[in-house]
Amino acid sequence: MNDIEKRVAELNQLLHKYGHAYYVLDKPLVSDAVYDQLLNELIALEKENPSLIYPDSPTQRVGGVPLQGFKKVTHNYPMLSLSNAFGEEDLRDFDRKIRQSIGNDFSYVCELKIDGLAISLRYENGVFVQGATRGDGTVGEDITANLKTIHAIPLRLNEPVTIEVRGEAYMPKKSFEALNKARADKGEELFANPRNAAAGSLRQLDPKIAASRNLSTFIYAIGGDGEAYGIDSHAEMLDYLETLGFPSNKEREFCETIDDVLAFINKWTENRPHLPYEIDGIVVKVNRYAHQDELGYTAKSPRWAIAYKFPAEEVMTTLLDIELTVGRTGVITPTAILTPVQVAGTTVGRASLHNEDLIREKDIRIGDTVIIHKAGDIIPEVVGVILEQRPENSVPFEMPTNCIACGSELVRIEGEVALRCVNPTCPAQIAEGIKHFVSRNAMNIDGLGEKVVEQLLRENYIRDVSDLYHLEAEQLVKLERMGEKSAKNLVEAIERSKENSMERLLFGLGIRHVGEKAAKLLAETFESMDALMAAKEEEITAIYEIGGKMADSIVTYFDSDEVKALITRLKEAGVNMLYKGKKVQVEMGNNPFAGKTIVLTGKLSQLTRNEAKAKIEELGGTVTGSVSKKTDLVIAGEDAGSKLTKANELGIEVWDENRLIEQLQQ
Repeated sequence: MNDIEKRVAELNQLLHKYGHAYYVLDKPLVSDAVYDQLLNELIALEKENPSLIYPDSPTQRVGGVPLQGFKKVTHNYPMLSLSNAFGEEDLRDFDRKIRQSIGNDFSYVCELKIDGLAISLRYENGVFVQGATRGDGTVGEDITANLKTIHAIPLRLNEPVTIEVRGEAYMPKKSFEALNKARADKGEELFANPRNAAAGSLRQLDPKIAASRNLSTFIYAIGGDGEAYGIDSHAEMLDYLETLGFPSNKEREFCETIDDVLAFINKWTENRPHLPYEIDGIVVKVNRYAHQDELGYTAKSPRWAIAYKFPAEEVMTTLLDIELTVGRTGVITPTAILTPVQVAGTTVGRASLHNEDLIREKDIRIGDTVIIHKAGDIIPEVVGVILEQRPENSVPFEMPTNCIACGSELVRIEGEVALRCVNPTCPAQIAEGIKHFVSRNAMNIDGLGEKVVEQLLRENYIRDVSDLYHLEAEQLVKLERMGEKSAKNLVEAIERSKENSMERLLFGLGIRHVGEKAAKLLAETFESMDALMAAKEEEITAIYEIGGKMADSIVTYFDSDEVKALITRLKEAGVNMLYKGKKVQVEMGNNPFAGKTIVLTGKLSQLTRNEAKAKIEELGGTVTGSVSKKTDLVIAGEDAGSKLTKANELGIEVWDENRLIEQLQQ
C-alpha cells in the first residue's frame, strides 16, 4: 500500500469515527472546521485517484445524478405494524392477555414512538448496501441514495456483520422550522408537520434535496431472528445495535409491571414538548425473545407488542351535513361534512361518524358545533357535541330505511351495528366491488382508477368484474380524458392481470372477512379456485389462523349461484384460477414433518429458529406460533415455557432439539 492509499484509508477511518461521535453520540471529537478540512482532503484525493473511492466513503453520502424512479424492494422479513392502545384500559387488557398466555414471569421494554417514516437498512459484511421504505409491509421502495444522506446512518459498521435492521427516519424540530422558514421566504407551500416533511424528503428523486433537509434516524430492531446474533432479549438487542454503530433512542426504560409502563407513559406525556423531535406515542414490548415466541403473532401484528398513542388534538367546528355512502359489502356509512379546520397539522373537512348507533348515542345533529380529533392521529372523527351552542330549530338525524343507491330495504344483521343493503345488484355495491377488484393489492390493474370505473358503469360497458376482460380500446377512447395510448395501455394492463396468482383474485372478489393474508393462506392450501369452492367449513378451519366466522363466510359466498356464474365467466375470459406461488412437493413416506402442524418453543442451540422453520417447511410441515388441539408436534429448546406446558396438558408429542436434528438429517 503506497502513501496515497494509506492516507485515503486513514481519512475514511477518521471521518467515520468523527461522524459517528457527532451525529450519533452527540459528542464531537473535533471542530466542524477540522472535519471539513479532512473531508475536503479526501474529496481531492478521490478526484485524482477514482479507483480509491470506497463504497462507504463519507464522500458518497450524496450522489450527483437524480434518480429516474424508485425500484420496488421485497423485504426479507415482513415489516409488521403494531396494534394500538388509546388509554389505560387498553394497556391493562394487553397486559392481562399476556399474563394469561405466559404467566407472570416477564418484563417490558418501553420506547418512545418516533413520528417519522419506517425504514429498513441492509448491510453486507458491515457495509450499507440497501435502504427501503416500509411500503405495505412486504414490498417497499429502494431509497438507498436518499438514506445515505442521513449522517446518523452508518455506511460501515464496527463489525463486518451481515444484518438487516429497522428504524424510523425523522426530521428534528430545528430542521423542520428551518425548512419551513426557507419555504416561506420563497413563497412555497409549507409542510404541515415534521412527519410529512421527512416522508416528502425521502421521496425526492434528487438525493441532494434529501441531504439539504438534515434528517436523522433511530434504529430499534433487527429484521429476522435476533437469536442468530447471540441475543436473548429486546433490551440486549438495542445494546448490540449501539455497539455496531447504530443510533438507538436513549429514552427507553425496563419495566417490570404494567404500572411501571403507565408511569413511563405519564412521564413522557408531560415531557413530550421538550424533546428535540416529535413523538406520537410509546411502544411497549415484552422483553425476552423466548416470551415473544410463545406469544406469537396475529395476521397483522405481534401479540407481544403494542403502541400506545397519545390523546389526539381536539378542535371545534360546525357540522354542515351528513353524507351517506354505500360500501362494497352494502354497509351504509355516515360521514360528517364540516366547516374546514386545522387538526394535527392538516385541514379537515370530513370526519367519520361510524354508524347509526354512534350518531344516536351522541345525539349528533346537522348544524351542531362538534368536537373532532384524529383517531390515532390519522383518521378524523367526531367525538362530541357542544350542546350549549346547538341551534334552536335542530332536529335529530334519522338514518334512511331504504338504500340511497337502489331503494332496497336496509337491514341490520344480528350482532352488527351497521345498516346494510343486501341487494346483490345494488349499483353502489357493484361500483365499490369493482374498484376493490382492480386495486393494487388485488388484481392490480394500472390505469383503472375510480373515475374510469364510474364512467364504465355509467356507459353500461361493464356490469360486473368479468366484463372488464371484454373491454376493447375502441370503447375506452370514447371515455373522458382517455386517449388512444391510455386506452391501449389499459387493455394491456387488464390482459396482464389474467396471469395473476389465485390469491390476488381471491382477495379481489371481496369475500367478507377475507383479507390479503387469508387469501394467500387459502390459495396455498387449496391451490385452485375449484378446490376452494368445493371445500367444507371444517376443511377451511383446519388452516391455522382461519376461524369459523371466516370459513362460514367463504362457504356461504361460494354457495351463491350468482358467484358460481361469475367465476365461470372469469374462467371463460382466461383469468387464472390457480396458485402460482412456490409449493414444495414432498413425498410422505417416513417423513415425520409432511402435513404436520409444528410449534417451535424455547432457545435452540444448533439451529436458529428461522433455519429450523425453513427446514421443516421444506419437508412439508407448517410452523405456527401457538399450541392448540390442531398442533401435531412441539419442538422444545432450552427455557421452553407455557407452550411446552400446554403441549403436555393436551398430550401433544414433544421433541428436543437433538431429536429434531436427527430427523432432519434422515
